[in-house]
Amino acid sequence: MDLNDEDLIRRVVEDGDQRAYAQLVRRYQSQLRFSLRQLCDGDQALADDMAQEAFIKAYKALPAFRGDARFSTWLYRIAYNLVMSYKRKNAPVVDQDAVDRAQAEESVEEAQQLGMARDLNSAMSTLSDAQRQAVHLCMQRGFSHEEAASIMKLPLGTVKSHVNRARAKLQTMLQAWREEVVSG
Repeated sequence: MDLNDEDLIRRVVEDGDQRAYAQLVRRYQSQLRFSLRQLCDGDQALADDMAQEAFIKAYKALPAFRGDARFSTWLYRIAYNLVMSYKRKNAPVVDQDAVDRAQAEESVEEAQQLGMARDLNSAMSTLSDAQRQAVHLCMQRGFSHEEAASIMKLPLGTVKSHVNRARAKLQTMLQAWREEVVSG
């Protein structure tokens, strides 16, 4: 029988039931790892490390979980904070030679898809960190604006503004792809 998050949390906190926490981990680990991979610019190993750290931190802090937000929102907030802290401490390094080699090996169709992905990544990189995170949470992960505001610890209006400005900027920057898809 699958228990809801609240029941599982109660079992962990009151009874020390590690199997209940393992069920929470199984329930959210793939979503969290996917989300973190986006936040970690595709670095799966880093995303996995951050996910593991987030689950450990959440387990230790579970007795303090008040239930004001869903468990998943609380967990994503912990993970988001870990990634932002890591990014502040570590400057990203891009191996342009590896990117160039990978691009040279692609077929024409794959090159088009890679080009679209590269242009999207390039367009995303022009957004501020806050805009990029708001877009990721609201448009890619499906969080409501309210949940994203809670995760990012920003006012609701600020998150909405970040999403709207980012959407407008991305639409402008990716207009060529839209025209190619419509005409092609």
